[in-house]
Amino acid sequence: MIEEVAKNIYRIGVVLPENPLKELNSYFIRGKEQDLLIDTGFRREECQRALAKGLEELGSIPEKRDVLVTHVHSDHSGMADLFAGPERRIYMSQTDLDFRKDTLRKGKDKTWKESYVSEGFTTQEIEQILHSNPAVTMALPALDARFCGQEDQTVIEVGEYQLKLLLVPGHTPGNIMLWAEKQGILFSGDHVLFDISPNITRWENSKDSLGDYLDSLQRFRNLPVKLALPGHRKSGDYQKRVEDLLNHHQKRLEDSRHIIKENPGMTAYEIAGKMTWKIRARSWEEFPLVQKWFAVGECLAHLDYLRKRGQIIRQNEKGIWHYF
Repeated sequence: MIEEVAKNIYRIGVVLPENPLKELNSYFIRGKEQDLLIDTGFRREECQRALAKGLEELGSIPEKRDVLVTHVHSDHSGMADLFAGPERRIYMSQTDLDFRKDTLRKGKDKTWKESYVSEGFTTQEIEQILHSNPAVTMALPALDARFCGQEDQTVIEVGEYQLKLLLVPGHTPGNIMLWAEKQGILFSGDHVLFDISPNITRWENSKDSLGDYLDSLQRFRNLPVKLALPGHRKSGDYQKRVEDLLNHHQKRLEDSRHIIKENPGMTAYEIAGKMTWKIRARSWEEFPLVQKWFAVGECLAHLDYLRKRGQIIRQNEKGIWHYF
């Protein structure tokens, strides 16, 4: 469950029940005056027990423990307030912190629901997703005075490590990595994963999240990384993986363009149903509903990219968008 991955850096495996990701890599950095915990897991009892047990085995005490959240997704941020000490700090990018403040506003989900219905979901499907999606049901429920918004290139010192925050929008608008340049260690979060592709979805406050993601990959593609520590699963060759991810999305864009050319006038929901996904389902109809939501979100990110560059257009008919 606990693995020392570098001097005074430990990986704690936090189980993610009933989720295809299976486990979150939470990282604990032992310092002198303060310790730092990177990412926490869903706000769920099984996750809380696993993380608490790991921290107990490491002898971590809340009075010394700050928390850093690489991004706002609930599998990374859901328990941030539970594991930071009462007088400590919880770091997030200012962008993702502002986003979470906005989503906590009463009635905010109405805009989100209307957006996905206009892309081909039924109202009933969206209502069901709202009550079953862990992104909603196991999310951080509130913010308090410990949350500290951070900007790109900010440096946080923990023991012998100087951790530079690198803003890498795409996976979320305020997604960050942490770069310990002296040691060549990169906490890549969900920006670069090594045996699965990070989900890139449409965000309300970003008109081109896939473009943002590809730009972020390009910006830091040549970092001299000796050890990459991802948010899920195993590590690997960082620079090679960046190239693989760039190529993956170019192929996805070509496939999307081909599907629209062969089937003009489809909704994003229908286009997603014709795309290739690595999931244990024999057909689009058999996809679990929450996985359909992730798939359509990723499809929309690719459609937004193509629209912004004039390669496709969309037309609205009776409140539903169709792509050509």
